Amino acid sequence: MALLFSLILAICTRPGLLESPSTVRLVGGSHRCEGRVEVEQEGQWGLVCDDDWDKKDVAVVCRELDCGAAKEAIGGILFKPPPEKWQKFLFQNVDCKGMEDTLAHCEKDEDVIDCSIDEAAGALCVNPDSPVFEEVRLADGPGRCKGRVEVKYQDQWSPVCKTGWNLKATKVVCHQLGCGRAILAQKYCNKGTQGQGPIWVNQISCSGKEITLQDCPSEPWGKNNCTYDDHVWVECEDVFDLRLVGGDKPCSGRLEVFHKGVWGSVCDDGWGAKEDQVVCKQLGCGKSLSPSFKVRKSYGPGVGRIWLDDVHCSGKEQSLEQCKHRFWGYHDCTHKEDVAVICSE
Repeated sequence: MALLFSLILAICTRPGLLESPSTVRLVGGSHRCEGRVEVEQEGQWGLVCDDDWDKKDVAVVCRELDCGAAKEAIGGILFKPPPEKWQKFLFQNVDCKGMEDTLAHCEKDEDVIDCSIDEAAGALCVNPDSPVFEEVRLADGPGRCKGRVEVKYQDQWSPVCKTGWNLKATKVVCHQLGCGRAILAQKYCNKGTQGQGPIWVNQISCSGKEITLQDCPSEPWGKNNCTYDDHVWVECEDVFDLRLVGGDKPCSGRLEVFHKGVWGSVCDDGWGAKEDQVVCKQLGCGKSLSPSFKVRKSYGPGVGRIWLDDVHCSGKEQSLEQCKHRFWGYHDCTHKEDVAVICSE
């Protein structure tokens, strides 16, 4: 029995573990589940140094505070305390496995000697008190990458209030929708369209690094003075895409490229085998089988926009977008000159 007691005592007092549970809180965030990590030990609140601080440590903090899943481990700059609230660092080199119930169960070093106030550990957890967006979209625009920002909640779409919106929030939306870079964020919509349904989201504040708009802090849902004239219009750069149409197989047909939400054709001025080669490579269709001028008439003329002219490739490009060409939409062609391509598949 004495041996068992000694073993238990040795385990419980093993160096590197907190000897008594510490109270943990997150300070300086927009809600209770994000902010600067502060711990209480012997009646004193102090900071945690961000040396070796990672998402496993954050997961434990989130669990202890009954928050949602861990989103990110943050360094001290984002939630840096004001000078009058600077505190002593209590812990350094915290090393959680991620499955502990409290930060008190994680290994750590209490001899903090080389941490500055800019190195205070922070944590971002999912806010369990915040409703979850089912989807995000850009509505009433010329394509899926431009339009009024709307979120779907409880099966209903509603606009987002302009208050607090900036280009960083636009960047998050563009990334979430799989569009290109953010190019415009208007704090009003001058397109003659209005949203419907309740305005849930107001005073949203993104850093630009969030994965989804849901990850950005905002005011409590539904509490705002916004009207339907106060919504946000966003424009993202369209992702470049291309396709072959009119053929009996996906790897043969008239070439079309996607730009500004619209599919358009490519003029054959200067087009040759190297350009064919790049198209087949980009589409994963093997090698080019026939120069375009020999197959053009097989697939007929296109309609609508002619996006590209005077395209010149070296043949080494991974995408047609990397080849030289005139400005988008500038050409001196008709649809009788539309490029067509046959690949080996």
